[in-house]
Amino acid sequence: MRALLSVFDKTGVVELAESLIGLGFHIVSTGGTLRQLSAAGVDVTAVADVTGFPELLDGRVKTLHPRIHAGLLARRDDTTHLDQLTEHGIPTIDLVVANLYPFGETVQDPRVAVEEAVEQIDVGGPAMIRAAAKNFAGVIVVTDPADYPLVINELRAGDITSERRRALAAKAFAHVAAYDAVVAQYLRGGDSDQTLFPEEFSLAGQRVRHLRYGENAHQRAVAYRRLQAGQADLGVLDAEQLAGKELSFNNLLDADAAWGIVQAFSEPTVAIVKHTIPCGLASRDALPEAFAAALAGDPVSAFGGIVALNRPVDEETAQRLADGFFEVIVAPGFSLAGRGILARKKQLRLLHMPESGSETGSRRRSWDIRLITGGFLVQDDDLEPDDSSTWRLLSNRSPSGVEWVDLRFAWEAVRHVKSNGIVLVKNRAL
Repeated sequence: MRALLSVFDKTGVVELAESLIGLGFHIVSTGGTLRQLSAAGVDVTAVADVTGFPELLDGRVKTLHPRIHAGLLARRDDTTHLDQLTEHGIPTIDLVVANLYPFGETVQDPRVAVEEAVEQIDVGGPAMIRAAAKNFAGVIVVTDPADYPLVINELRAGDITSERRRALAAKAFAHVAAYDAVVAQYLRGGDSDQTLFPEEFSLAGQRVRHLRYGENAHQRAVAYRRLQAGQADLGVLDAEQLAGKELSFNNLLDADAAWGIVQAFSEPTVAIVKHTIPCGLASRDALPEAFAAALAGDPVSAFGGIVALNRPVDEETAQRLADGFFEVIVAPGFSLAGRGILARKKQLRLLHMPESGSETGSRRRSWDIRLITGGFLVQDDDLEPDDSSTWRLLSNRSPSGVEWVDLRFAWEAVRHVKSNGIVLVKNRAL
């Protein structure tokens, strides 16, 4: 039996190889995986020794060879296939362990040139994974280090079941599909309708957590982080939870909405959200006053809501927050005293948002996606900059300076209220 190991994520690969050798596998490898296995004293054969060719074109061609792919794709129940392998002296490959370079992380750096990014597009890896996954009846394919113990345990017990082989193959195809989606997004680039809304649309995500339930207790739910190319947007899934019980499906929806609202304002601003809509929103010169004004907007609906603040929570603001009942508080930080005050409320979740690397008030164009039966709708986010020069005066007098400030505040606030949206604003408060 032969196993081909070629991984970017080398977690546990040495231990895996040693276990496979103990089960009677002969290990074949390439590149950095080969070097790591050799350094660990693992008995391993280089792919170049199997193919009879050295790596070509600066490593662009390594595993793309009939001696690799014929060994992967030959059907074990087809005598013609097996006879051809025998005729050409090609042994089968029975197990492939491979995962791909995190292309999206590479192109997060705006300094990365296109030529450099292109060199990180894997060709041989996806081809090898797809070949093994296609022939899952005869080849075991593993793309996730978390699956190593499961595979080893089942092999020790006898063999991998057909159901497990198929599940691993599905996971392998998903791994390649997500990778390709990120590469396609990067190569499209730009912000035109043609690049923002391609003819064929794919979205890549990675599961980051299971949720207790969905919108209702009988619904199952998980959270995925979107895999992106060239963007470093950080959201509530990246927050550090400092206190409180596990976040729910609705908590994450509302926390995301609330955080998105306060990011649009440069002054100290507080949003209180219920069902993704602000029931309280205010800007002031200081955070405690902003919270008080936001709460005054609708103190009844604010009960059990989600609070987002675009400044670190200080002791005074924390004391005011502690006087009410809220589910989640989202902020770019908490003072030591403020965190101590809020942590006394055992059920209250505190989310410390990471640094975004962008200035307050700046937002990045992305997709707003809504599922419908049999498909989905996609629009770009409502991020069009406000331009008061296009506004028409319909009142009998021109607004005063204070009224102009409130108009601009209201124009931003109504962006976050569902259609048909009406907001009433006075003194920079909803």
